[in-house]
Amino acid sequence: MPITQRAFVMGHPIAHSRSPMLHGYWFRQLGVDGSYERLDISPDKLAGFFANFKEAGWIGGNVTVPHKSAVIPYLDRIDANAQAMGAVNTIFWQDGELVGGNADGIGFMGNLDELAPGWDANALNAVVIGAGGAARAAVHGLKGRGLAISLCNRTLPHAEALAAHFGGDVSAHGLDALPGEMKKADLLVNATSLGMVGQPPLEIDLGNLKPAATVCDVVYVPLETALLSQAKARGHRTVSGLGMLLHQGVFGFRKWFGQIPTVSAELRKLITDDILAGQAKS
Repeated sequence: MPITQRAFVMGHPIAHSRSPMLHGYWFRQLGVDGSYERLDISPDKLAGFFANFKEAGWIGGNVTVPHKSAVIPYLDRIDANAQAMGAVNTIFWQDGELVGGNADGIGFMGNLDELAPGWDANALNAVVIGAGGAARAAVHGLKGRGLAISLCNRTLPHAEALAAHFGGDVSAHGLDALPGEMKKADLLVNATSLGMVGQPPLEIDLGNLKPAATVCDVVYVPLETALLSQAKARGHRTVSGLGMLLHQGVFGFRKWFGQIPTVSAELRKLITDDILAGQAKS
């Protein structure tokens, strides 16, 4: 039987993406006849890709760097989440229109809720380190829960621009303000690439963080960063970044194939084992 439902993840580079493994697992679990392909598309090839999009039979796909904003002019419209984020990470057909959505905030919050259930029962304040795409996703999700958010970033103007974009109770600070901001934090989020394999570590002292605070790191390679190790040693609940990838994938799969997949323990183990195997080889 020929595969008629083709989806993709596009980026440049894209070889590192584990999204095909994720969606392949759901194909097997749900009996879906589909494909999910890695597409390495350089910026100069983007227009050509969309010119042939419908004819190629694409039902949609995921978008990663450097295309999350660049794809917007090629779409018929973008949804409210993509508008709030200023970026697209999921493309799908809806009522004959090619639509851009963004599930990064959904993925961030789904992961947090799964791994630290009840974290927000009495949470009022969050500190988010960074001002890039992951920080934008965290702020978008946390703002929806009514938390006041302190953005701390090495480059203050970037934090100020992000705070201005979201408005409300989102404030911008330099990294020098981090120790003071942590004193009131119920949630601390590293939304930078610091601590990732191949990147410098995130060097912060958690001494000012209240004992009941939850610590989340969007990095998932390694699976436990130095930040999470330090937080765990202090008795904090910790949340790694892997589930953000898994939970954001649910949104696209539902849009493309009409079924709602599950982020199961078996799926986590599959992706975790692959990450650990990759680390062992490096």
